[in-house]
Amino acid sequence: MSLRMLRVCELLKRELGTIIGREMKFEAPLVSVRAVDVTPDLKQAHVAISAIGTKWQKEQAILKLTEKRQHLQHELSRRVILKYTPHLHFDLDESIERGTRVLSLLEEIEATLPPDEPTEEIDSGGSDNSKG
Repeated sequence: MSLRMLRVCELLKRELGTIIGREMKFEAPLVSVRAVDVTPDLKQAHVAISAIGTKWQKEQAILKLTEKRQHLQHELSRRVILKYTPHLHFDLDESIERGTRVLSLLEEIEATLPPDEPTEEIDSGGSDNSKG
């Protein structure tokens, strides 16, 4: 991905996060824009949404964002000047939950392992090379 595309993605992510944070209320306690991936022609944008809450609350957040897509695109076109305002597609990003699950599995594995035994340091005594 070119530097320009990265800058466009970050700009869209920042502006969408601001618009969503200011103008929308959700059932889920925390909804945020995790990433934006724009197609090379800048006509489509896949927005990864991170939501904390129950499965129903997350689904409601995606539904609400999808319903308000045109309004969000309009607000985005007022803030970001591009030849084409990308058509927004919202997807639920569950990478935080997967990370939390991996950490809990690692903790379970660590709990089943025997405790570490202290290791004895072996001093050979003859490794001193300084002769005087």
